[in-house]
Amino acid sequence: MDDKVYDEPSEVEAEDGVVVVNGPDAVDVQLTPEAADEISERLITGAMKARGQRYFSDREK
Repeated sequence: MDDKVYDEPSEVEAEDGVVVVNGPDAVDVQLTPEAADEISERLITGAMKARGQRYFSDREK
């Protein structure tokens, strides 16, 4: 796993019924709408968890 952390969001487009994601480090993914929807839910959950971890980590200092 790459240890690099990116701070720029990916670009997302819909083309001919397919969700196209282009992002940092040459990310180029094509997804069905259903897969994109599930990934979006997982990303939101992960983002909330990470923000909570960061919040509590900062409070301990």
